[in-house]
Amino acid sequence: MGDLQPTYRKLGLLDGWRVLVALLCLLIGAGLAAGGFNLVMLGGSLYYLFAGFGYIVLAILLVLKQRIALPFSTGVFVATLLWAMFDTPEFGYWALLPRLVVPTILFVLSLWAAATLQSFTPKTRKQSVLGGLALTCCLLLTLFEAFSPHGAIHNDTGFSRQPPLAVAKEDVPEDWQYFARNEHGTRYVPYSQITPENVGRLQVAWVYHTGRRLTGAGTGVDENTPQQIGNVLYSCTPENLVTAIDGDTGKALWKFDPQAHSAEHVTCRGIGYYDTDKDQTLSAEDKAAEPDAPCRQSIIVNTVDARLIGLDAHTGKLCPKFGNNGVVDLKPRMGPAENGKRYHPTGIPVVMGHTAVIGGWVRDIVHGEPSGVVRAYDVRTGALTWAWDVGDPDNANAADPSRTYTLETPNVWTIPTYDRALNFVYLPTGNGPPDYWGGDRDAVKEKFGAAIVAVDASTGQTKWVFQTVHHDVWDYDLPSQPVLFDVTNKQGETVPALIQTTKTGNIFVVDRRTGQPVTDVVEKKVATQPAADGEHLSPTQPFSVGMPDIGARPLTESSMWGVSTFDQLYCRIMFRNSVYEGPFTPPGEKPYIEYPSLLGGMNWGGVSIDEARGLMFVNDMRVPLRMMLVNKNNASHYKISMDEVPGFMGTLRPQVAGPYQGVRIDILQSPLAVPCNTPPFGTMSAIDLRSKKLLWQVPLGTVKDTGPMGLKTRMDVPLGLPTLGGPTATASGLVFFAGTQDYYLRALNSLTGEEVWKARLPAGAPAAPLVFRSPKTGKEYVVISAGGMSHSPDVSDEIIAYTLPDDAGVH
Repeated sequence: MGDLQPTYRKLGLLDGWRVLVALLCLLIGAGLAAGGFNLVMLGGSLYYLFAGFGYIVLAILLVLKQRIALPFSTGVFVATLLWAMFDTPEFGYWALLPRLVVPTILFVLSLWAAATLQSFTPKTRKQSVLGGLALTCCLLLTLFEAFSPHGAIHNDTGFSRQPPLAVAKEDVPEDWQYFARNEHGTRYVPYSQITPENVGRLQVAWVYHTGRRLTGAGTGVDENTPQQIGNVLYSCTPENLVTAIDGDTGKALWKFDPQAHSAEHVTCRGIGYYDTDKDQTLSAEDKAAEPDAPCRQSIIVNTVDARLIGLDAHTGKLCPKFGNNGVVDLKPRMGPAENGKRYHPTGIPVVMGHTAVIGGWVRDIVHGEPSGVVRAYDVRTGALTWAWDVGDPDNANAADPSRTYTLETPNVWTIPTYDRALNFVYLPTGNGPPDYWGGDRDAVKEKFGAAIVAVDASTGQTKWVFQTVHHDVWDYDLPSQPVLFDVTNKQGETVPALIQTTKTGNIFVVDRRTGQPVTDVVEKKVATQPAADGEHLSPTQPFSVGMPDIGARPLTESSMWGVSTFDQLYCRIMFRNSVYEGPFTPPGEKPYIEYPSLLGGMNWGGVSIDEARGLMFVNDMRVPLRMMLVNKNNASHYKISMDEVPGFMGTLRPQVAGPYQGVRIDILQSPLAVPCNTPPFGTMSAIDLRSKKLLWQVPLGTVKDTGPMGLKTRMDVPLGLPTLGGPTATASGLVFFAGTQDYYLRALNSLTGEEVWKARLPAGAPAAPLVFRSPKTGKEYVVISAGGMSHSPDVSDEIIAYTLPDDAGVH
């Protein structure tokens, strides 16, 4: 130590500081130069290479105590400012953050390091110190600004000058009988007790614990919006435990546990409800028959092990005349269902008259998977009414119990919609397995995959087909319930329309009588090369140009993002090292980017429409995937996983098709586990259905309960994170939503998107909120199943109800 003392005296603290800053610049410069060189070799931006060399030179100048270090550092910073302004295609806070924060910090440090040079005048050294302090204040202000929303869009569509619309009688029932409240799927609540002015006074009315399993394999995700009939709520857990709950007290009236288990897609999104006395398809004589028999009002629930169960709505007991003592087995004739592992329903039974329509999820990784048939059952007896089997268009198989339905046909895993006036059922289809290679697909798969299909509700006969993706090899199956709402066409005529959201970010509006587009749809050329071996892609795809697209702006290298300069550089390299030809980039053996991805765009939660205002509310997610087909020779190099999204990320998912054995699927993200695209990663949008234009769009969700490396940041930074579940709109001008990555139930002002209230939940809640009015007390309740987001570390079994206090004076 004695020998080092002269060295310490010679350098002094100030010299030590300058050397430390120089070493930091050298390390950062070397990293940027190396990464920048890689990026340039891939055809990317020159900035990182030049910046890296600039910081290396700056480090040398600081060590050598050269006066030019100060103007050189200033020059590097000014050049970075100019580059940042011109480089970003999405100019704004989040776009500039990774481009400028690290360079600003280095500039501050270099200013203070330059202030140690005795060759500068005291005035110059003082100016360097003060300049660094000023920029430090700017950095602190930047940090503070992270807690304010950024990236919101507000447009003048002329909405405020439009008169209210008439609301169809069937869309304002007193009960929440269907998945999206009414049979048209609008999830519109015609109540005005809870308003933007008093919503802040909402308080917990009751909490009910469902008793769902919280640990172990196959616990599933709570995606249930309870159905409400009168003063009773009907809830189901992921493993189909059904409970009747008193709407005013939260007390259980009865429970039924079917003891259902499965290894895939464990969820229950709701139940079907049937009332003999209100069935308009029955004659008076049929209604009057057996007035004291059980199950005149019944609950129909499908299970994750592929059963359809009928329960008495008042007692929870099995309906003795439904199927085999209350149970219909859905597996026979479906092919290799494997007790629900390869096939089971994931939507809810759609009750139309005395018929319940049920589709199902089908595992989609090999040829010979179970059938995608959609079936209709008599809710009184459980008897099969019809079967929509696209491989058997004349329904010859439906009446023959010895014949298997056509295997691996396009399926309907989400929720159909019923039009009582037209007697049509609208089926949003997926694809015939396998998903990512279709070189040997037959005509049936090509016609009915990723399509809206209208069928006759009495016979199951196909009426029309509208395809949203041709030859889908991106897993762009239709994820959400079609919504029925009348809109005007270009000629000003009111058209009974069907609105379909998609994973691609397109929103299609078609005439629900004919399937013809109401808003403009054009076929655009898309890339067909480089294609996978044996593949034949469609040269065009349909784009809905008459409606706003949500979160579908094509990616560029400049739109790659990161928390810092370093992970943004990493993401740029990943982008340049992948195949990306815009929307519908062809799958292949070289890593390719899919965006919007198979996660969405829009997903299963669907939309909500304020029918009186003509506003549609749409939530989305924006997470690009980096994918790769793997042939049989290379498949052994990877770990194989059979799990569904997003559990298979980072593994090889089997995809036995043509020359391929699997598909590698990863999120396009930085080493910090942050998506590479510029935020927001999820938004809520309001679309004016009269002008067909975007009224507003706001980022949704904070990083409080997630963040880099999946760690909870505990900070309410409104970055806008991926969303699941759906919104609920009320007549009072509120939109309730809970499907964010942070654990909140929120209320937004429907006219502006402003957050006017939020309540902390015990876990995430991908279900849509239920809003109902008690016929006993007149109180209006907001109810949410807060069971936890998919793959969240926090899981709950709580259903929570909120209401206004009694002194609010609104009951």
